[in-house]
Amino acid sequence: MIVLKFGGSSVANATAMSRVLDIVEKAAEKDRVVLVSSAIGGCTDALIEIGRSEDPERQIDELLGRHITIINRLFTGSERSAATAECRKVFSEIRCIPPVIEAYGEVLSTGILEYKLSCEGYRTTWLDSRKLVRLSPDGQVNMELTCKNISEAVGNCPRTRIFVAPGFIAGDCEGEVTTLGRGGSDYSASIYAAALDADDLQIWTDVPGIMTTNPKLVPSARTIPEISYKAAFDMARYGAKVLYAPAVAPARDKGMAINIRNTFDPAHPGTVICERNASEAEWKGVSSIDDPIDGTTLVCLTGEGPLAGDSALRRMATALRESGIKALDEPWSEDGNFFVRVRSNVARSTVASIHREFFEERSLRTVDVWVAGDGAVGKALKEIIGACGGRFPAAGKHIVVKEVSSDRNFVDKVLAEARRRSVFVDCTDSDDIWRQFIPLFNAGINVVTSNRRSLAIPYVDYAAIKAAAAENGCFFRYDTTVGNALPALQSVSDGANCGDGVSLIEAVVSCTLNYIISGYDGTRSDSFATLLRRAQAEGLTEYDPRIDLGGRDALRKLIILSREAGVQLEEKDVEIVPMLGPEYFEGSLEDFYKKLDEDEPQFIRREDELDALGMRQRFVASLRRNADGSHKAEIRMRLVPESSPFYWISGTENVIAIHSGDTYPLVIKGSGEGARLAARGIIRNILQ
Repeated sequence: MIVLKFGGSSVANATAMSRVLDIVEKAAEKDRVVLVSSAIGGCTDALIEIGRSEDPERQIDELLGRHITIINRLFTGSERSAATAECRKVFSEIRCIPPVIEAYGEVLSTGILEYKLSCEGYRTTWLDSRKLVRLSPDGQVNMELTCKNISEAVGNCPRTRIFVAPGFIAGDCEGEVTTLGRGGSDYSASIYAAALDADDLQIWTDVPGIMTTNPKLVPSARTIPEISYKAAFDMARYGAKVLYAPAVAPARDKGMAINIRNTFDPAHPGTVICERNASEAEWKGVSSIDDPIDGTTLVCLTGEGPLAGDSALRRMATALRESGIKALDEPWSEDGNFFVRVRSNVARSTVASIHREFFEERSLRTVDVWVAGDGAVGKALKEIIGACGGRFPAAGKHIVVKEVSSDRNFVDKVLAEARRRSVFVDCTDSDDIWRQFIPLFNAGINVVTSNRRSLAIPYVDYAAIKAAAAENGCFFRYDTTVGNALPALQSVSDGANCGDGVSLIEAVVSCTLNYIISGYDGTRSDSFATLLRRAQAEGLTEYDPRIDLGGRDALRKLIILSREAGVQLEEKDVEIVPMLGPEYFEGSLEDFYKKLDEDEPQFIRREDELDALGMRQRFVASLRRNADGSHKAEIRMRLVPESSPFYWISGTENVIAIHSGDTYPLVIKGSGEGARLAARGIIRNILQ
C-alpha cells in the first residue's frame, strides 16, 4: 500500500489536479494507493469566513464558481453534469452553515478527484474520514479505534485500486464532525499509513522537501535529503511550514519513513524522514515562530548528532553581531536545538544571518596560521578560532591553525613546511625571535606579533624588518603590542600622515603600574607591597617587578608608538624617571619587598597629600615635538587633575592621548590586559 497526501496548492486548480492524477496513476501501477487530499487552496479560509458572515451568499457563489471551473476543465459531457450535480449537492449543505463548515473543503476536493479517477477506469472507493478517524474524549486521536476502522474499510474493498480520503477532518468521541487542526491533512495521511502498514508514505507539497529554511525568506535555502523524526518534528514545531508536527508521530511509531515531495517537480527526490542516528554533527535547518502578542520571534537552529553546543551558540551570536542584529536574550540551547529571540521586525534578517553562518558555503580564502607561543594568548587564540570553525565569512577567510608551539626550533619548521602567504604569529615573550622575521618574509610568510620585545629593538633592525616585509609583499602587523586590542597604533599612524602630523603623544600604558597605582589608596586599601605581590602572582609583572617599576614596559611601548608617528626613537633617547628611587633597585627581591613594607607610612602620607590637592599620580610616557622639529621623549610620574583623562583610569586600563595640529586630542581608553582581548586583536590583524 502507498499513501499519497497532496496539499492545497497541489490541488488549487484543474491544471494542478491533473498533475496529482498523473502522480497517483503512476503509483497505482506499482501498488494499491490511498490518496489523501486537502481542500483546494484558500477554500478552508473561505469557508470559515462564510460561517462568520451575516450575508454569505456572494462568498458561497464565488467558492462554488471555483469548484465548477475545475470540474468544467476536468470533465466533459455526462461526466461533467454528474460531477457538477454532486458539487452543488455539497454546497446545498454548506448554505445551511453547519457548525464545522470548514470540514467541507476536503469533501469537495476529494469528491472531484475520486470521480475523475473512476472515470479514467480505476476501481476507486471514497473513504469518509469523518467516520473512520475518531477522537478520544481528550481531543486526541484514538489510534486503536481509528486503525481498526480504516483497516476494516479498506479490507472490505479488496478489488479497489485507489482509495481517496479527505484529510483534516475526523469525528469526535460522539461521532460529530470535527477537524485535526491546521495542517491536519499531513496527520491524516500519517494515520492512514500507520493503520494500513503502508510500504510508502509520501507528502506532496509545493516545495522540494523540507528545506534548510523558508525559501521565501532565504532564496539560498536548499533541500535536506534525509532527516530524523525528531529533527523534522522540531523544525515543524518551531515554524517550518512544510510539515504538520503531529504527523511525525504515527509514522515514527511504526518505523515508517515519510517522503516529502514536490508536486510541481515529481522527479525531485525530496526529503526522507526516518529513524537515523548521525555519527557526526549535522546542521539541518533554521525555523522561526512569531509571537504576535509581544511582537517577538523565536528563531530555532536544529541539528543532529554530537553537536558542539558552546561553539554553536558563539557562532549564532557572532552571526547576529556581524549583521547588526540585537537579540532580546543571549542565544541558548534546549533539547538539541539552539534558540534566539528577536523583535519580529528583524526576524527575516536573523534567519538569513544564521542560515548564512551554518548552511551557506561561500568562497572563503584559507589562511594557514602557525603560532609561536603556547601561553595564555596562544591558547586563547586557538580556542576562539576553533569555536567558530575558523570561519570568518564577513572577512571572506577561513583560518586554519596548523600548529601552536613553544619550541625554539619552531621557526625552522615553519620555514620548511609553511606555504607562501601563511601567517606566522608571535605570541611569545622572546627577546630575539624578531631575528627570524626577515627569513620568514623572504619565504613569503606574513608575520603578526603581540610581543613588544620584537618591536622595541634598535631602529636599524626595525627598519630592516619593515623593508623586508614590503620587498616580499608580506604584511607585518603588531597592533596588540600597545594597548592590547585598542586601535592605538593605527590612530597614531593616521595622525602622522594627516598633514599636521603628531605633535604630542601622552600615554599611560603600563598595565602593571596602572593596576598598582590606581588600586593604592593609602590606609583605605592594601599596602603598596601587598598590591605589587598580588600583581606579580597574577602574572601582570615581569619575574622581577622592579623591571616594570623602572619603566621598562612603558619604554618599549613608547618606542613603538613613536616609530608609528615617524620618529626614529631609540632607548637612549628616552629620559626615564622610575616611580621609586634608586635605593629600591639594589639588593635581592626579598630586600626590595622588605623596604616597601618599611616605607609604607611614607606612601600613606603621600596619598593623603594627593587627596588634599585633588590630584592623582600616574606613570606617563610622552613624546613631544619641539618647535625646531626635534622630539623630547620621557617617562615619569606625573600629577594629574580631575580634568585629565588619566585621572579616571583603574585596574589595567590604558589611556593614550594623541595631539595633532590645533584640534582636541584623540583619547583612546580601554583594557590594556587580557589574553582573549589580545587574541581577538591578533585575529583582526590576520584578517586584515
